Amino acid sequence: MSVQDKKNAIIAQLRENGCRITSQRKLLIDIILQDECSSCKEIYYKAVKKDAAIGLATVYRMVKTLEEAGFIHRKNMYRIDMNEAIA
Repeated sequence: MSVQDKKNAIIAQLRENGCRITSQRKLLIDIILQDECSSCKEIYYKAVKKDAAIGLATVYRMVKTLEEAGFIHRKNMYRIDMNEAIA
């Protein structure tokens, strides 16, 4: 599954769960898909370079949303795992 396919699947699932898909949320999904991040702060530092208006709370909320949807697990430290999320 390509990165774009993973992103589309995540966005579709989040929409099904009633989440609005903003440009900042898309940016955070891109960062998490492209890089192996070890913390929310690391994701934040990468995101703020691309969008200075993004807040740390936005990052924490998005990570929590992805975790609740089954895309992120603490054991793999903010790397999206499509196999477990789709199963």
